[in-house]
Amino acid sequence: MRTMARFTFPVEASNKAVKDGSLAKIIGKTLESLKPEAAYFLAHDGKRSAMIVFDLKDPSDIPVIAEPMFAGLSASVEFFPVMNADDLRAGLEKVARNA
Repeated sequence: MRTMARFTFPVEASNKAVKDGSLAKIIGKTLESLKPEAAYFLAHDGKRSAMIVFDLKDPSDIPVIAEPMFAGLSASVEFFPVMNADDLRAGLEKVARNA
């Protein structure tokens, strides 16, 4: 299932992680393992954040993805099922057929 994960990193913890290199290592490993469709890095609510769109093959993969962010970066982690334009179009066609 196409999923977006949002990771938000507390300022003090992420400042330390930038200096010791762990932020780059953990994000790098995450990107390498997820092979995302898209990855964006931004400031959200005044904190470093990342939004990564990838294929979540099985819900049991959630801890594998989230735990390094929790343990290594004190991150807040959220997962959202998402659609692209083609998915939305197909879903709306299904709705129209069932209406």
